[in-house]
Amino acid sequence: MSENNSRRLLTELFQSAVDSVSADNCLPSHLTSLRRQKIHVIGAGKAAAVMAKVIEDNFAGQVAGLVVTRYEHAVPVDLIDVIEAAHPVPDQFGLTAAKRIMTLAQSLGPDDFVVCAMSGGASSLLTLPHPKINFEDKQSISQQLLLGGASIQELNCVRKHLSAIKGGSLMSAVHPAEVLTLCISDVVGDDPTIIGSGPTVGDPSTCEEVLDVVNRYQINTPGYIRTLLERGELETPKPGSSIFDNSEVRVIARPFDALQASLRFAEQQGITVMMLGDTVAGDTNEVAAQHAELVKRELANAPIDKPLVIISGGETTVTVTGSGKGGPNTQYALALALELENISGVYAIACDTDGVDGSEDNAGALLTPSTLTRARKLGINPREFLRNNDAYSFFERLNDLVITGPTLTNVNDFRAILYLPA
Repeated sequence: MSENNSRRLLTELFQSAVDSVSADNCLPSHLTSLRRQKIHVIGAGKAAAVMAKVIEDNFAGQVAGLVVTRYEHAVPVDLIDVIEAAHPVPDQFGLTAAKRIMTLAQSLGPDDFVVCAMSGGASSLLTLPHPKINFEDKQSISQQLLLGGASIQELNCVRKHLSAIKGGSLMSAVHPAEVLTLCISDVVGDDPTIIGSGPTVGDPSTCEEVLDVVNRYQINTPGYIRTLLERGELETPKPGSSIFDNSEVRVIARPFDALQASLRFAEQQGITVMMLGDTVAGDTNEVAAQHAELVKRELANAPIDKPLVIISGGETTVTVTGSGKGGPNTQYALALALELENISGVYAIACDTDGVDGSEDNAGALLTPSTLTRARKLGINPREFLRNNDAYSFFERLNDLVITGPTLTNVNDFRAILYLPA
């Protein structure tokens, strides 16, 4: 198989995963059972606008509401208002959207039915600080955690307790209306309390856990916030509260679904699949090293006479120490290239299923057997780019960035390592 065909195969493998978890595919079946004349739609996330569009197109009754999505992720929607805001660091547009959503929620009564459309990115987009928290301080803490390599579970634990809308607080506002929450999961384990920081779900985390996270990552936390946490004044609604009695949560698309779709696609191409699952997490460079060792062991164990692909999902984290550009998938691809140097026949793709790796314009990057050779011919030192967290610039110089634009869904990262025997 030529290098161009191998590249095409990997991008098609990634696209098969993304297509399987689009709102168009996973949402309509959940609307057919809604025996209501009217529904109110609220929501947040990178897929929120397209979820609103699918609801509007498929629900037979009246529809109204408001959702907030990331800049450049809006789609034309007639009956549901769509606001775009910043991600991953919140801005004033996200604040305005959250205030409007809370106002709408508080206006509803026991005879109203609400569909809450949640997807990855909602935690940043649905930003409304606790009344005792300064917005700029909340922004700063989130930014520090992102740069410090905190996991999404740790990040959302903190966000929920600094918020007036996350961690079940939106449910406090909308109660006693009936609520159906439909989630596209971007978190390992598909826990609804973590997806979008669970605005309509009881929060089991505590103020004590928040203090543990900010201490562990040495986050510059204003003294008044520490005092509020220590006193338990920022506690969230807990599971078992009566406010959740009239609420149902459904996870309608998962990272596992995307990986299974890519598995089926690969097998249709006659490729043997090794599936590592959708729970791969940890430091990006360390995960790349582990996957490289797996490849080396497989090649050493026995001759491989047909194509093999190793597929994984999950979410890795990068501790940013350099000044370059990139995200965890692009960083993974560069680290993997270095770990697999001198191993022939290996290609790889690493992309975020939302089409945005970190905060750049690429979904991720492609790795080929010639990656390091081509780089060095251009006078590029790959290890220096890796140390500087500048994998984006590295792959941009090689024309090996994967640029899809917003995919309008989000089920975490997708990685595939393809071995083609000579």
